[in-house]
Amino acid sequence: MSKLKHSVNETLLLVGEGYDEEAFLIYLKSQIINRKSGFKVKIKNAKGKGAKHVIEWTIRQIGVAEYDTVAVLLDVDTDWSETIGKKAKAHRIKVLKSDPCFEAMLLRCLGVEPEVDTAKLKKQFSGYVNGASGKPENYAGKFNPELLKSYRGKEPTIDDLLTLLKV
Repeated sequence: MSKLKHSVNETLLLVGEGYDEEAFLIYLKSQIINRKSGFKVKIKNAKGKGAKHVIEWTIRQIGVAEYDTVAVLLDVDTDWSETIGKKAKAHRIKVLKSDPCFEAMLLRCLGVEPEVDTAKLKKQFSGYVNGASGKPENYAGKFNPELLKSYRGKEPTIDDLLTLLKV
């Protein structure tokens, strides 16, 4: 009996800073990646605590399992610095910076001017995701891949994310 040949899939680890980023990444993966793509995407949640924590948490993850590409989706409105960026680069982690935050970036993709105040911004965004931004299915109504593709030239982070997902 001959041995089965296993193809080696390219692997991508995508780390979301928190539950909302994780939900969005899960939704986007469900719309873009299929089993026959020859491309495996693992999504993890660093559970917040700022950019420094997200990078350090991701470094620990890649110490446990090997991935061809590693990227983090995080906000730059709190503790982002060049030092953190250099640490990520030293560990071959692609940083997808949401400026100033994830919700503001996605609101701009809808052509909506984000509120400046964080509490108002979260409330503003909540209306576009059925009041529950931590649920992947709530991104389906507004943030489909076609819309996101149309913002590639305006939102560098969206462009980088879609490029990583081979779109």
